[in-house]
Amino acid sequence: MTVVLWVAATMLGVAALLALIRVVRGPSALDRVVAMDVLLSCLIGAIGIEAAYGRHGTTLPVLAVLALLGFVGSVAIARFGADVGDDDPDRREEARVEARLETIRDREDPS
Repeated sequence: MTVVLWVAATMLGVAALLALIRVVRGPSALDRVVAMDVLLSCLIGAIGIEAAYGRHGTTLPVLAVLALLGFVGSVAIARFGADVGDDDPDRREEARVEARLETIRDREDPS
């Protein structure tokens, strides 16, 4: 059992290190957010390994709160990232006009 715990801890450590590199290097804010979510998942796994090794269940509420925090944070960032799109109203209107013109052209040219 101890070997399994050490292997799992090593894998979590490598994953956390790679996620930390992604946080530092970027290149975009969304990449950094995903890397932070991976770091939180690694933390949850590490706490779970410690709870299994120590054979106590007092950390289960902490794990549940961290998992909920990660989920809510990911959903909030995803919604925020989806809303950030093109803020220029002129560009949006231009895209709408182009789409309408394309629709009209398709109706006129049945080939």
